[in-house]
Amino acid sequence: MRASQHRKLDITVIQKPTYWSGTLYDSMSISMNGMSKPFAPGTRQVMSLQGGGECGALLRGLDWDANPLGSPETWPDELHVVVGMAMASAQPMLIVWGPAQITLYNDGYAAMCGNRHPHALGRPFGDLWFDIWDAVRPIIEAAYAGIGTSMDDIEFTMHRHGYPEKTNFAFSYIPVRDSAGAVLGMFCPCTETTASVAARAAEQVERSGFLQVFEVAPGAIALLSGPDHMFRFANADYLHLVGGREVIGKSVRMALPEVVGQGFVDILDRVYRTGEPHVGRRIPIDLKSHGDAVARTRLLDFLYHPIHDTEGAVNGIFVQALDVTDLVGEEQKQQMLNRELGHRLKNQLAMIQAIVNQTLRTAEDLPSAGRTLGDRIRVLAGAHDMLIEGRANRATVDGIIRKTLALHGDRQGTRIRVDGPDLAVASRPALSLSLILHELSTNAIKYGALSNDVGTVDIRWQIVTQDGQDRIVLTWTERGGPPVATPDTVGSGTNLISTGLSGTATCDVGIDYDPRGLRCEIVADLASFQNEN
Repeated sequence: MRASQHRKLDITVIQKPTYWSGTLYDSMSISMNGMSKPFAPGTRQVMSLQGGGECGALLRGLDWDANPLGSPETWPDELHVVVGMAMASAQPMLIVWGPAQITLYNDGYAAMCGNRHPHALGRPFGDLWFDIWDAVRPIIEAAYAGIGTSMDDIEFTMHRHGYPEKTNFAFSYIPVRDSAGAVLGMFCPCTETTASVAARAAEQVERSGFLQVFEVAPGAIALLSGPDHMFRFANADYLHLVGGREVIGKSVRMALPEVVGQGFVDILDRVYRTGEPHVGRRIPIDLKSHGDAVARTRLLDFLYHPIHDTEGAVNGIFVQALDVTDLVGEEQKQQMLNRELGHRLKNQLAMIQAIVNQTLRTAEDLPSAGRTLGDRIRVLAGAHDMLIEGRANRATVDGIIRKTLALHGDRQGTRIRVDGPDLAVASRPALSLSLILHELSTNAIKYGALSNDVGTVDIRWQIVTQDGQDRIVLTWTERGGPPVATPDTVGSGTNLISTGLSGTATCDVGIDYDPRGLRCEIVADLASFQNEN
């Protein structure tokens, strides 16, 4: 920072005789560094308050009769000149005028005022910068005494946004005199340099070598300085985490406003105050990909570690974070798969136990029992493979039927007709349905419609509503085979079919030994037929 004072740095408006007749005002010129440019006569008031964007409109709307400056029609030429310059300029410009030190400024300067704009417009300068008045008052008093002041990167701690923040400015306070040399006010072109000062500070740290390490280190890393937690550095991973937003030179509150209400700024305050580091594990945080985006929840492992100066005082915080959202999701998915695997395994073992018991009870001899048991277990294994391959670990009725019947030929579909809607099946009913279809098709090949060359099997399913509940109705109908008669004894296959669909809330199975061909109807609760739980 540097400061210099210039006793002859001022602006003087010189009155000259007019060369136009019938005019209301004298011609004016600005005497500044030896240059002057006349204004057209009769346009003084229009030029001083015309344009100027938002601030120009606010100035035109002020109740000047109630203001110490009075109506613009009564303003001195010098005030018209500097106001016109400010309204026409893109650079931030400030005017402090009269004994009451009334504040006027343009849109560029309004951005520096924070929440105090537009209330500060047309009010005493001390009301605008009351929080830094001890530092500003000597400079403004010097200007009113005719002494100009120029400063680069002067630092103030302001509360313009409702909280303390370190800021930097470059400005010149220039006294404005009348033709007699009396100081009427002060004119100030200025620039806020907070971001550039912060950038230079970060560059100085980078030259020490630490930032080069941080840039390539895994995870999101940032360096914060001061009690307002100003970003001095952020590596590529950190910028990616916050959606590529510009954070350098801004406080955490300004750069990431969505985190303020989530308690993270409070944690930073505590770390800065106590000097104790803070570690968070899998902490949810709502972050935006950009300023106007909807915040999305991420899970972070993070570290806030205090940074100490040479005297041991905390002057910043080191931030490191890892986005573990995907990792936690994969772990949860793996846990779900493990639970599903255990559930499936228990169902599979229970099904195999039931098949073995039922087969051995009704078998004529061990060889035939072995063949029957082997066939049933192969069907069960095939159904299990189909469940694994199915989308969302679920099979469909059509898929189960076609895979089970593929073991029995008729790939052209001329003898076995299948028709029904696309319907998902939960794992337990799917295994039962596979075994039932296997028993029906095996019986049809041995004794029924598929035992000759002309018989057919028609398999249909549909959803019906009975007693206010949706149910699936599946029918197996044989035609064209040998005449059917009711058997004298009930075999293991019939018992397996009559057991129905495992895992359903209700299931009724009807077997009709119609002489024209066997007919089997299965009616089950649809919700439990499809629900894995």
